[in-house]
Amino acid sequence: MSVSAAMSGRKSNSPSAASPPAPAAPDGVLYLVATPIGNLEDITLRALRVLGEVRWIACEDTRRTAKLLERHAITAPLVSYHEHNERQRTPELLAALSRGESVALVTDAGTPLISDPGFRLVTAAIARGYRIVPLPGPSAVIAALAGSGLPCGEFLFAGFLPARSAERRRALERLRAEPRTIVLFEAPHRLAASLADAAEILGPRPAVLARELTKLYEEFRRGTLAELAASVRGAQTRGEITLVIGPPPPGASAPEAASQGCTEIPLSVRVAQLIAAEGSSRNAALKQAARERGITRREAYRRLLEKR
Repeated sequence: MSVSAAMSGRKSNSPSAASPPAPAAPDGVLYLVATPIGNLEDITLRALRVLGEVRWIACEDTRRTAKLLERHAITAPLVSYHEHNERQRTPELLAALSRGESVALVTDAGTPLISDPGFRLVTAAIARGYRIVPLPGPSAVIAALAGSGLPCGEFLFAGFLPARSAERRRALERLRAEPRTIVLFEAPHRLAASLADAAEILGPRPAVLARELTKLYEEFRRGTLAELAASVRGAQTRGEITLVIGPPPPGASAPEAASQGCTEIPLSVRVAQLIAAEGSSRNAALKQAARERGITRREAYRRLLEKR
């Protein structure tokens, strides 16, 4: 049922002739509510309150969102909002906001708009001056990054790689010179091909395959890109997958190494590279990084402390 159709069937109490005209309803608020990426306990108290207060909850899959709401006794009506109907549904939700009815936008898992629908609605709502309120919460990107053991002071989130082989390889070529940790989403049926392409194009970078985060069969699989590619070759991988790719190891033939040199890589990143690539202790990595820069280990340690 569409928002407009559902609203046309709502009961309302019309003011009597003697009653003064009702004041115009204030504009509604569009809430962007992060929902669990697996474990249903990962829902914030604020998210539960907002979902219980809004007039409409727009979601990708009403059946999936209904399970979350039923668990917490939330009865707000659901309307579908996904990539195949967002062009039609956006005007209906904007009309609801104009009547002062607040809307919560959720996805099947995680935060709306982050590789999920919602951009069309949010930009249209902003253009019309409606208030947008994001509610932070579970994130596969942050969970995978935090649990990866790879440098996470700076990182690049690149979303999903293209499904077609040629386009995927072009996207990876654009990432070849990226010195920071890279976070990607990938579908299980494309994982083997994507890892093989990444190993060929990005070289021997350390990587972590994070699968089924927060769920019963959560898994962190670590190795180089080539090792991970070999581990999934011919296997039937299931579940939601986040891939974390670390900075290139020292001595790699990446363009940035040739153009910048190790001394232009931030000291903390260089130390992390040496630890990840060679299994060096922190002291040994700091000593080598200092030698590359022509400074003492003590001076390198002082610079690291200053950055913190």
